[in-house]
Amino acid sequence: MNAAAAIALSALAMTAIVGGRYLLSSGGFALATRLRHPGLYRGLEAQMRREIGWSLASAAIYGVPAGIVAWGWQARGWTRIYTDLQAFPLWYLPVSLFAYLLIHDMWFYWTHRLMHRPRLFRLAHAVHHQSRPPTAWAAMSFHPVEAISGAIVIPALVFVVPIHAAALGLVLAIMTIMGVGNHMGWEMFPRALVHGPAGRWLITATHHEAHHAAYRGNYGLYFRFWDKACGTDIGLGAFAAAGRGEHAAAER
Repeated sequence: MNAAAAIALSALAMTAIVGGRYLLSSGGFALATRLRHPGLYRGLEAQMRREIGWSLASAAIYGVPAGIVAWGWQARGWTRIYTDLQAFPLWYLPVSLFAYLLIHDMWFYWTHRLMHRPRLFRLAHAVHHQSRPPTAWAAMSFHPVEAISGAIVIPALVFVVPIHAAALGLVLAIMTIMGVGNHMGWEMFPRALVHGPAGRWLITATHHEAHHAAYRGNYGLYFRFWDKACGTDIGLGAFAAAGRGEHAAAER
């Protein structure tokens, strides 16, 4: 098999993996929502079908660079992904994990904030905000322009920052859980975490709910660092619509 065919096959495989991961994770959280808050998504069937359509298109966009990276790692050794635990000290495992989350969060904050500029919002980000209110299926509901901006950051990082394959898998798992959990319309984390010291720095559904309600502020993905530093942290939101989870007091 020549290189072009191998890359294409790898891209198709990664597209299937990303799409399957989306269906399993969003489907799992949607099921949890149905069990925990029956009727929360009632009347949103057309919206959820639209979210799934956009999300599967985004999965293909995410799958292409991921497939190229996977082929380059296996066939050419291009990346800094490693599998030998002795290649770096064990303390580097959590350091690399946290570094990826911090860099990804920084990229997400600034690209997300840019997407709220009027022209880019109308062109691309309005697709994501068509979900009123967002559901567990909305995590990857992006216009292709926005999907491209999100699809390149982790594949780019593996060429620069060394990371163990297992740690990279954990990064992707955290990204998926936070992306889906922040959109599902209720808070899965305990109140003590959300309203305690950790919640002042971590983003959860209650924090992201305020973004979808106000269309401004709270642009981060994992952490509130950039929002606080740049004056765009608008505090915690409230699941105000009838039946939409536990009420959260607004916090500035």
